[in-house]
Amino acid sequence: MKTYSQKASEIKRDWYLIDAKSLPLGKLAVVIADKLMGKSKVTYTPHIDNGDYVVVINAKDLVVTGNKMTDKMYHRHSGFPGGLTSLKLEEVVEKDPSIAIKKAVAGMLPKNKLAADRLARLRVFDGAEHSHTAQNPKEIK
Repeated sequence: MKTYSQKASEIKRDWYLIDAKSLPLGKLAVVIADKLMGKSKVTYTPHIDNGDYVVVINAKDLVVTGNKMTDKMYHRHSGFPGGLTSLKLEEVVEKDPSIAIKKAVAGMLPKNKLAADRLARLRVFDGAEHSHTAQNPKEIK
């Protein structure tokens, strides 16, 4: 029996729709990362990017457990002395809720050359409306 290795020409991508208010942030990120990597497919090959497109709606209604909304911090540094900027999760969600979801999913993806292309297939929308109805995304409950 031979091991199957998918080729780049055999990739078939599907579209999935996920509601952000249905799961907590961490569990939502796991489901999204799984679809972006294609690990749920039988044709999964680690060195081939065979994942699917994911559309996330209702990002402004993001669910977290415990006190994460006030305690979880996001840090970034400008590279200059004293250039550390820290924001709470509630400030990030108020400013742009897609940032919180994208950072959580980026943390779940492997850190390799495929990560940027996988993350580019993630589309996050603040409300219930999205612009990808023509692709007929399958809803994940």
